[in-house]
Amino acid sequence: MDSKEFFIPRLGEAQIASPVQAMEFVPDDATVAYDTSTAVLEEYVKNGQAIPAFEQAGPRKLIYHDPAWSKAAILTAGGLCPGLNDVIKFLTLTLKNIYHVPLVYGIRYGYRGLNPAHGLAPIQLNEDNTDDIHQQGGTILGSSRGEESAEIMVETLARMNINLVFCIGGDGTARGAHDIAVEAERRGLSISVISIPKTIDNDIAFIDKSFGFETAVYMAGIFAAGAHNEAKGAYNGIGLVKVMGRDSGFIAAYATLAQSYVNYCLVPESKFVLDGDGPDALLPHLYKRMLEKQHAVIMVAEGAGQELFPQGEDVRDASGNLINKDIGLLLKDRINQYFKERDTEVNIKYFDLAYTIRSVAAHGADAVFCAMLAQNAVHAAMAGRTDMVVGHWNGHFTHVPIALATRERKKIQLNSPLWTSVKASTCF
Repeated sequence: MDSKEFFIPRLGEAQIASPVQAMEFVPDDATVAYDTSTAVLEEYVKNGQAIPAFEQAGPRKLIYHDPAWSKAAILTAGGLCPGLNDVIKFLTLTLKNIYHVPLVYGIRYGYRGLNPAHGLAPIQLNEDNTDDIHQQGGTILGSSRGEESAEIMVETLARMNINLVFCIGGDGTARGAHDIAVEAERRGLSISVISIPKTIDNDIAFIDKSFGFETAVYMAGIFAAGAHNEAKGAYNGIGLVKVMGRDSGFIAAYATLAQSYVNYCLVPESKFVLDGDGPDALLPHLYKRMLEKQHAVIMVAEGAGQELFPQGEDVRDASGNLINKDIGLLLKDRINQYFKERDTEVNIKYFDLAYTIRSVAAHGADAVFCAMLAQNAVHAAMAGRTDMVVGHWNGHFTHVPIALATRERKKIQLNSPLWTSVKASTCF
């Protein structure tokens, strides 16, 4: 890694005393090393190279934006995820109560709300209308997919005199935030654009976890336990649970470990076939288990097994994401067919959790994580940072350049301790 890739743009010199009280300030040069291995760090020092490191998040003693003259905008884009309302609430509270920013706007339906052609008037957010929203799933601002013109969006921000923008979403939303930051810079506008990583799949690179993921794992675990009960309650019962995970199978992997009832964990990173003589043939292995145990639980991520479908024209959503074919229904049909051909009874209970998981309120420590992400996003914006994602790495909140965070998608490494543990707890 090149240390220059970790550079965070700044709008200018911070010269205003921060109004933050009863909180320890983070020095402007505080960093969090990307590598945690002592041997790797020593190698950088030995070679006279700068250690690749994230800028550490947190409140600064001097800030760039004058709070009294500031206006903020918050939007949510992409699919729903547990914790969206928590982030909206704590962005609002931090802006209003800690920095005393007079106006905080909620932009409706993502980037669409920044295009006047859609006629979506913003709403003013305050302590009263965000008081209990953390108890609700979804987002009070609404969300949408698809692109809008950066020129039009920045023109809207300029017309409204907004200088603080918070974009809550996944990698597509972060790319949209980057486009806004670039256009604002081109026009000479001092607008801080901060992205807050929302991806239930936990697949944003250079960030060790994103909000909503822990809640998703918790919910998937509840249904895995139910699938186990259903499977054991029927002769040759199979509980088949499909969870989110378009390109990365972290929810399936973690839920498998959280509920060790799961016997098969199928993720996009690990290829398998349905029939054959090899060790990666699912149906023969499942058939043998049913003869011996009479029950099984299968956890499958939505992006697993896509190569098993007939190849055709790709279908994409408004954000350009590939729409996966339904691996859950394929498995259900092929399992039934396989057992029928062998004149063997099988009872499949199918649980499709995609919308169930992503539309609930944040759970436990996940809600706390949402609050702290939001607070650090505001600290970064007020200090004049822009074109960045607020992240978390090695126990610290961090500033991550959007270009770095969206460069690649985080995936399960099949030689990692995580996947080794999954394989140890399952039978396939």
